[in-house]
Amino acid sequence: MTDLLAARAQMAMSLAFHIIFAVIGIAMPLLMVIAEGLWLKTREEVYLTLAKRWAKGTAIMFAVGAVSGTVLSFELGLLWPNFMAYAGPIIGMPFSLEGFAFFLEAIFLGLYLYGWDRIPKYAHWFAGVMVLLGGTLSGIFVVTANAWMNTPTGFSIVNGVVTDVDPIAAMLNPSSFSQTLHMTIAAFLTVGFAVAGIHAYFLRRDPDNLFHRRAFAIALSVGGVFALLQPISGDISAKKLAKHQPIKLAAMEAQWETERGAPLRIGGIPNEDTEETRYALEIPKALSFLAYSDFNAEVMGLKAVPPEDRPPVAIVHFAFQIMVACGIVLIAAGVIGGWLAWKHKRLPDQRWYLRFVTFCTPLGFIAIEAGWTVTEVGRQPWIIYNYMRTAEAVTSMPNLVVPFLGFTVLYIFLSIIVVILLRRQIFLS
Repeated sequence: MTDLLAARAQMAMSLAFHIIFAVIGIAMPLLMVIAEGLWLKTREEVYLTLAKRWAKGTAIMFAVGAVSGTVLSFELGLLWPNFMAYAGPIIGMPFSLEGFAFFLEAIFLGLYLYGWDRIPKYAHWFAGVMVLLGGTLSGIFVVTANAWMNTPTGFSIVNGVVTDVDPIAAMLNPSSFSQTLHMTIAAFLTVGFAVAGIHAYFLRRDPDNLFHRRAFAIALSVGGVFALLQPISGDISAKKLAKHQPIKLAAMEAQWETERGAPLRIGGIPNEDTEETRYALEIPKALSFLAYSDFNAEVMGLKAVPPEDRPPVAIVHFAFQIMVACGIVLIAAGVIGGWLAWKHKRLPDQRWYLRFVTFCTPLGFIAIEAGWTVTEVGRQPWIIYNYMRTAEAVTSMPNLVVPFLGFTVLYIFLSIIVVILLRRQIFLS
């Protein structure tokens, strides 16, 4: 395994592990805040129990997320020193602000966990709101740094040296809004359906259990609402890609030729040797419309750049297809659930629907992992788009296979611990 491949594999594994806990840290506080708010309004004890159980889950995920996030911060410096030397002065601000948001979340999470019956009820609920705000801002600040890697702005290059750094312009780069919007909505959508799926499973075993009925209603409502919002953010992201990263868009759609009225492909197997995509279902002119709001707009194809400047097309295309497929299923689950609730004027607790939602439990996380694969692999061979190649940023430290295996064992161990803690503290408490 080459140093570059080992470094990329270790970073990918760490990010894939951490993103699960980051997403839960963003979205889980919303569920506990809603549950406590309903308790304050109705005084139904079941909502208080829900808020306390979900708060325990939030704390567990927060702790593991803090560990994996710390590992990632060290890996940035150790595995990619040339990148940090180049980009550090430019994107240091969002990382600093992320640290502030992290501590904000940690402080108010402590108040929330230990403030029951110790501070006024509405002050306690407000602490939960601040946990939600801190977690959301933390995710937004990190994603703005990643967005800068896709559309770098806020600096000049003079004689090969970075000058005239404007950290605000770097944060507010052209991809910031679309990426942060898409990721934040994805977090709430994913956690909403994951929690709904867990409680749907228990409802199938005990249909009259009030705890699971209330939990299912709250989580499904959150997941359903954000599932309907996600296509809007996806459309915004597609248009930004078409303007700023057309080769990434071409890889996502396995679009080889530059053409007007480009089709949207569903499925298909791209062949990088023959430069063609077979077995795809093509919707005529749909890609041109989605990218430029014009059925006859010209879409750049992969052949417009040399092979060495193209991302791994098959990986990007398949990951994008997986993300979209999972998203469509979750949207369908939200729409069907809303229709059933409206039609029958009650919780959609039909057994077939509960089984469907249970099936949806992991789909949001799968979509997020696939989406980050599209974002990161689709930018290759660049770590900073059009400025620094990934091969130029990697460390020269040898024997990266050993830490890769070590961290793999660590993450497996942490995953087992999380499962045990969640089972004991939430489902058996």
